Amino acid sequence: MNSLLKLLSTAIALLSILSFSFLHPTHFLGWKALMSSQQVADLVVRNGVIYTGDDSLPFAESMAVANGRVVRVGNHSYVQELASYGTEVLDLGGKVVVPGFIDSHVHFIPGGLQMMQVDLTGVNKKDEFIRRIKDAAQSTKRGSWILGGGWNNDLWGGDLPAASWIDDFTPYNPVWLSRTDGHMGLANSVALMLCGVTNLTADPSEGTIKRTPDGEPTGLLIESAMSLVMSQIPEDSVDNRREALLRASNLALERGVTTVVDMGRYYSGTSANLSWEDFTDVYQWADSMSKMKVRVCLFFPMETWSRLVHVINKMGYALSEWVYIGGVKAFADGSLGSNSALFYEPYVDDPNNYGQQLIESEALFNMALESDLSGLQIAIHAIGDKANDLILDTYGSVASTNGPRDRRFRIEHAQHLAMGAPHRFGKQWVIASMQPDHLLNDADTARKKLGKDRADNGSYLFRSLLENNALVAFGSDWPVADINPLSGIKTAMRRQPPTWENAWIPSECISLDDAIKAYTISAARASFLDNDLGSLSPGKLADFVILTTHSWEEFAESASASIAATYISGVRAYP
Repeated sequence: MNSLLKLLSTAIALLSILSFSFLHPTHFLGWKALMSSQQVADLVVRNGVIYTGDDSLPFAESMAVANGRVVRVGNHSYVQELASYGTEVLDLGGKVVVPGFIDSHVHFIPGGLQMMQVDLTGVNKKDEFIRRIKDAAQSTKRGSWILGGGWNNDLWGGDLPAASWIDDFTPYNPVWLSRTDGHMGLANSVALMLCGVTNLTADPSEGTIKRTPDGEPTGLLIESAMSLVMSQIPEDSVDNRREALLRASNLALERGVTTVVDMGRYYSGTSANLSWEDFTDVYQWADSMSKMKVRVCLFFPMETWSRLVHVINKMGYALSEWVYIGGVKAFADGSLGSNSALFYEPYVDDPNNYGQQLIESEALFNMALESDLSGLQIAIHAIGDKANDLILDTYGSVASTNGPRDRRFRIEHAQHLAMGAPHRFGKQWVIASMQPDHLLNDADTARKKLGKDRADNGSYLFRSLLENNALVAFGSDWPVADINPLSGIKTAMRRQPPTWENAWIPSECISLDDAIKAYTISAARASFLDNDLGSLSPGKLADFVILTTHSWEEFAESASASIAATYISGVRAYP
């Protein structure tokens, strides 16, 4: 009789836990972790310094993984209880482990495609720029496009390239070379002629055709003017885009990145359909064929918000443990390097130019209002101080109109902020999605374009945002900057450009703990992924990175380490 009563009480207890979990879905992972704690581990990681990213247990010696998820973290004897015959044991030899890095802002397919084109990243001499195009022309058949990108004129002194630099050796090939920021590009004369861009062509709305003093196009196209050429470039094949995903994924894993937030092939002046084509042709295909190697969270052009709502209603926010739906993205302004970021005061090197607002305020508010009312997360690109205030105002109006909910509004880049803006980020619960490595080139550029006082008082305010309780998520904006979280972490801690002896705005340096959180748990929260990712907590997916360093203290002091191995779901993915 007593055994029957015990059995009945156990059944009632389990039923109550199960029903509670279904009534409160956010607690389901906790229940799963409770059940998983009784499982035999597939993998035990031991003898290391495991930074969990979980404030309830910041560091651990060992970790157990079962069915791709963390089931236990703690000291060796506690974790070893789950080991059995067949459990793989990974001895770290004292190395440091961190959660898998989340890059909060990439253009994944464009980055992979650029790996197959002319790479102008880091070129710091005009002659080298010309040589690379000349070499490409010699190996390209007549009539085919020569495509490339990554150039940054600030690296060779600031002179903007022109079609005349490359026309002599590209007489039979159209050329298009995008600037590193994606807000400006160079076309040769063949491409301009092919696309009908002449001295009679008017500047499109929110775009500029750079011209010589006598009105002839130089070959440089800014913002929406880029579409005059880009719309005529043959579409990348499905096979090339799938190959781009593979190349991008392999590079990400090499750098310790296990999840990316992909803003897609959506730049100012490009078609809103490109991101959707990649969704169906590349991501859904790769997911269905079990070819995904890195987790992705996808954002789509805000003008297509109703289409995204339809997809979510049909498929949900998670297509699998590899492909997640993020939300919608729009542009408020351009970039600093292209003099199209929107500021309250004019550019020092262009006194009549305040930058460009790329969408009319009322149109932006209406799209944001409808997107938010449909439950979508919104991310808006803003670099200049006026653009950031514009978006903070827009977000405040949307929230006031639609009422309270967990929105997690994002501002992508948040590079240059007016006085009081960090406080507004925290007060309005707006996420600052930032890219630390951008400041390595922008330090000199910002002073030239904004003046020292403006540049040094409002640029890359990491610490000010954190001290005002804003959530800061880090990324790379790859291929604008390298996809390399360890470099971004060092930059956020040191803020020292390559040719500088001291930090740029040292008061804005942050700690190792804050920098890693911006690439892990804060990045996960910034995309509603924190139930599954961002920390090595029981119940979460076992994505982690082994570093070469053996000391957390030395890591914090030197801000330097390398990737030894990358694991996804407890399985080694690199090397």
